Amino acid sequence: MARIAFIGLGAMGAPMAASLAAAGEAVMGFDRLDGAGAAAAALGVPVAAAAEEAATQAEVVVTMLQTGEQVLDVWRTLLPVAAKGALFVDCSTIDLESARSAHLIARASQAMAIDAPVSGGVVGARGRSLTFMCGAEADAYARAKPLLETMGARIFHCGGPGLGQAAKLCNNLMLGVTMIATAEAFGLASRIGLQPEALFEVAAVSSGQSWSLTSYCPVPGPVPSAPANRDYRPGFATRLMLKDLRLAEAAAGKAGAVTPLCAAAAQLYALYEAQGGGANDFSGVYEMIAGAHGERGAGPRPRRSVPA
Repeated sequence: MARIAFIGLGAMGAPMAASLAAAGEAVMGFDRLDGAGAAAAALGVPVAAAAEEAATQAEVVVTMLQTGEQVLDVWRTLLPVAAKGALFVDCSTIDLESARSAHLIARASQAMAIDAPVSGGVVGARGRSLTFMCGAEADAYARAKPLLETMGARIFHCGGPGLGQAAKLCNNLMLGVTMIATAEAFGLASRIGLQPEALFEVAAVSSGQSWSLTSYCPVPGPVPSAPANRDYRPGFATRLMLKDLRLAEAAAGKAGAVTPLCAAAAQLYALYEAQGGGANDFSGVYEMIAGAHGERGAGPRPRRSVPA
């Protein structure tokens, strides 16, 4: 049983920490927002009054935060108080430069590090079915894998430091673009008299098939478990998809890669966010696209904000 500090107890972090606690690990969580800490405590996660308290002599420190700057600040603060040789695991989705810097500062403190961003959203976090994309040296990955298997169903070693983040950004680039293409297709279908169920049946077994269609269809009806059937409650919020696409754009710019569809998708999600859809599931971009066709009104309905 490892002593684990879990920093960042939002909509993803709290159920992930709860999975560790339920497995018998000695978890101590912290979040700077009182409401997040209270929600995690209700799931069975002991909560500290400060990050340093949670991490004192911890053998493993897990972070689930919003930005690379936050991750680096937290790691710099906690590396001196964690146990010697501690494993630092970052499950946030952040920029590549910060991810690589996190590995360097861990190494300088004789700690081990792994970037392990996740796919699967809140449903995956609650159901322990997350996918982890890992960037680390082989020994750090081997040490982290059993811990990650407690929180997820699929664990992939994508290469050295930072390459877990690289895989996450490339994956979400594909996801964001295919969701918009799927929403556009259903918007067109509605204008030319094709029922959504008919399009779904055809595309689901044809060359238009994608995860965005068969698992997360943006139109109410065809996939009962999709956010479209619960008023586009996330899931994976639009503001987070927009963040990931902007990170992918930044990585592409520094690498000299050409990503015009990523740029176009980011512009459309930014417009959807500006119309009030930022807290909605990203598949709710269909509301805006269908609205442009006059089907569902002028734009999305604002939703209550959901913490990350």
